[in-house]
Amino acid sequence: MSSMETLLIEAEKFVSSLLNDKLDHHFMYHNLSHTQRVVAATKEIIEGEQIEGEDADKLIVAAWFHDTGYTASKENHEEHSVVIAKKFLEEHKASEAFIDEVAHLIMSTKMGVEPLNHYEKVIRDADSAHFKDKDYSAVSELLRREWELSIDKKYSDIGWIEENISFFTKHHRYYTDFALENWQSGKDKNLAALFKSLNKQTKEKKKSEKKAEELALKKDKARLPERGIETMFRVTLRNHITLSDIADTKANILLSVNAIIVSLALSNLLPKLDNPSNSHLIIPTIIFILFTIVSMVLSVLATRPNVTSGKFSKKDVEEKKVNLLFFGNFHKMKLDEFEWAMGEMMKDKDYLYSSMTKDLYFLGLVLNRKYSLLRTTYTVFIIGILISVIAFAISFKMQGA
Repeated sequence: MSSMETLLIEAEKFVSSLLNDKLDHHFMYHNLSHTQRVVAATKEIIEGEQIEGEDADKLIVAAWFHDTGYTASKENHEEHSVVIAKKFLEEHKASEAFIDEVAHLIMSTKMGVEPLNHYEKVIRDADSAHFKDKDYSAVSELLRREWELSIDKKYSDIGWIEENISFFTKHHRYYTDFALENWQSGKDKNLAALFKSLNKQTKEKKKSEKKAEELALKKDKARLPERGIETMFRVTLRNHITLSDIADTKANILLSVNAIIVSLALSNLLPKLDNPSNSHLIIPTIIFILFTIVSMVLSVLATRPNVTSGKFSKKDVEEKKVNLLFFGNFHKMKLDEFEWAMGEMMKDKDYLYSSMTKDLYFLGLVLNRKYSLLRTTYTVFIIGILISVIAFAISFKMQGA
């Protein structure tokens, strides 16, 4: 057995014993199992990249020692690993050049360091070989648990997945041709699985938050004072009535304006159309009066009341199908029937609030109809004015020509 083979065997024994005896139990990821995986991955790349001789030996020794510094400190553990490796190699009579090369390889595993040569690329790839493994998520959870125990760094499920995705996409890459050809596809599959898991976790979180909000809302409703509910209904109903009054006022204004316009047109403009010299004004006048009349009709429709049948049965009240707060539902009923129905409603708080809610809803429908017609009326009025002015202008221009 050669001296180098003996050195590799002794390195394995030394590191295994060191990590088993002196490594804190909090290191659930950076332990002997991780080191053995890195050594195996290093050997795999060495074979794939056809690295031989002393270069291969340096890589294997560096792989064994690269995380031994955790036995001394979790801060700057690479520097501590170099100290441990140098002491071991000096005791085993390794050359100065061999020791320096191993030290450089160990330091190249430090986070954020870019590899400077082919061999540093090999050990960097070996240190992250598990990114392509099918059991990556289980290994990743060991690191999450280690951070919680050793540096009190805690992540939610979604936060941990996002941390992994960020590292995969922004801070990691495979360098060697062997890793790119044989491991990249496995890493890509794990990245896709992370995105899928993130999407699932996000949906579940939103669903959970929604349920929590609904539960909180139910609790809030249960605690909401009845006086507050009554105030809410009172204010909202008053606002609806005010908006209805505004709509009626606007419609009446527009109706009055159009009525005045029609009166002026009939008294001043139409008598002059008998004169042949004013024949060019006939069409513009007709257009003007037509749009004015349409605006008046729409204004009337906006304010035109709609009254329902005004009847309900005892069954309707018992089944809570009728809104007793709207006069259109009871104006044809007898007083005693109406008093009985109101008594039934006032006994049932849910029925009472339901009726008030329906009253708000149907008032809203009435307001929607009023304002829709009012908007249409103003639009027709503006278009009519513009078209009429244009028509008169064209008529005067043609008459002058």
